Amino acid sequence: MADHSPTASDGIDYARLRLVFAAVCCVLFLASMGQTVVTTALPTIVGELGGLDQITWVITAYLLAATIGAPVFGKLGDLYGRKIVLQSGIGVFLTGSVICAMAGSLGILVLGRAVQGFGGGGLIVVSMATVADFVPPRQRGRFQGYLGGVFGLSTVIGPLAGGFVVEHFSWEWIFLANIPISAIAFTVLAVVLESPAPKGKQGLDYPGAALLAAVLSLAVMIASLGGNTVPWISATMLLMVLGAVLALAGFIAAEARSREPILPLPLFRINNFVVSNMVGFIIGTAMFGTITFVPMFMQVVKGMSPGMSGLFVFPMMVGLIGASTASGQIMSRTGRYKFLPVGSTLLLGLAMTCMATVDAHTPNALIVLFVFCAGLGIGPVMGVGVTAIQNAVPLTMVGIGTASANMFRLIGGSIGTALFGAIFATGLARELGSVAGQLGGMNPRSLTAQAIAQMDPATQELVTEGIAGALHPVFWIAAAMGCIASAVSLLLTEHPLQDRLPTAQGAQGAPAE
Repeated sequence: MADHSPTASDGIDYARLRLVFAAVCCVLFLASMGQTVVTTALPTIVGELGGLDQITWVITAYLLAATIGAPVFGKLGDLYGRKIVLQSGIGVFLTGSVICAMAGSLGILVLGRAVQGFGGGGLIVVSMATVADFVPPRQRGRFQGYLGGVFGLSTVIGPLAGGFVVEHFSWEWIFLANIPISAIAFTVLAVVLESPAPKGKQGLDYPGAALLAAVLSLAVMIASLGGNTVPWISATMLLMVLGAVLALAGFIAAEARSREPILPLPLFRINNFVVSNMVGFIIGTAMFGTITFVPMFMQVVKGMSPGMSGLFVFPMMVGLIGASTASGQIMSRTGRYKFLPVGSTLLLGLAMTCMATVDAHTPNALIVLFVFCAGLGIGPVMGVGVTAIQNAVPLTMVGIGTASANMFRLIGGSIGTALFGAIFATGLARELGSVAGQLGGMNPRSLTAQAIAQMDPATQELVTEGIAGALHPVFWIAAAMGCIASAVSLLLTEHPLQDRLPTAQGAQGAPAE
């Protein structure tokens, strides 16, 4: 039985749940805002520390580290309880924020973003797993929908806050602002969550964690560097691919032998685990690609300020919040969820198709409509994926199961952002090759919004058209992925969502006996 006295027939202590949920929302807000707060500030930051072709590394470092951190923290939460793991994640996230604020070069900034992302990825997954400890399966859809709304809200505020800061202060304050939010979240968690009783000697699967990190790192490097910095047919690329394959084989072997695997292989025999994570991987590429490139497009092509460009992520998040919340209510009331991602991902594919047609002359109102529809397409997938997995995996694996939903979405986001960045950089060189002589010897990949604004109107027109053309393949690929995600969603098995908490589940997610 849970370690608290239920106050309702469904076994939920609502008074405690409200406090726990407030703490979880605070932590989730902190971590998810870290993913996007730099998007509108990137042209300013890389204009000072680097070039336009490096714009995606600041995002990719966070996403890659968050991808690695998600299963590690998820497993630690299952072993040692959510409270200590959440508080440790806040400490790691805050350390990365301080490194970023002190960065004097792009390399140090990327390092800080990696540390920040490792903690942030853990905070996101353990926050969502904590909700599963207190809420029965049928109600989880509603609460996961609310968390999707918090995620969307923080993602909206992130670009707006980042744009505001770089316009009125120095960009370092983007990261220093995390200190008071971290302190509040840490304090709330200390009050509302209990530390579970020790479960005996337990250990993390360190070989599995190291090999998983190697697989993901090499995958992102291959996607980012392939065909751009490193030719696809080269010894370096062959070594990276070989290294990724060997690391993957070693990871599978390590998980098969481990007593406490970081990603238990039996999970891959569960249909909804596999299908939900496949859809999450696909959606991650479209989501983070849009969040990264829409503000950049509005600044560089449309000539907007960082703050104004951040407003164009807002419609996407309005759609995401609305669709996520509505889908959670539908799951809670009907117990049905399969049809939600099937329809929404088709809408995402349509929205990305429309984005593949934008150029410097596209009315801003149409761009707003396109990104709003993209948000509507993404919103239901997040809550449905987590709920479907939590409803399918054993109680002892709720933490790592929840982590997997976020991990695969982040894998898609990190690989997709890196791949899209490479495609954009290659397209930029191709599209602007004909006007290289008019750029005064400037490398097309080193263009900034400020440099474009100082060009004569004719050259400016050619450059903005070229940048828009370099972005079109990114959105065409995202459109195709939306359609593929819809087809994969048809494979979901719709299991009944129960109305009560499992009686053997403790407040901190203790496994069933």
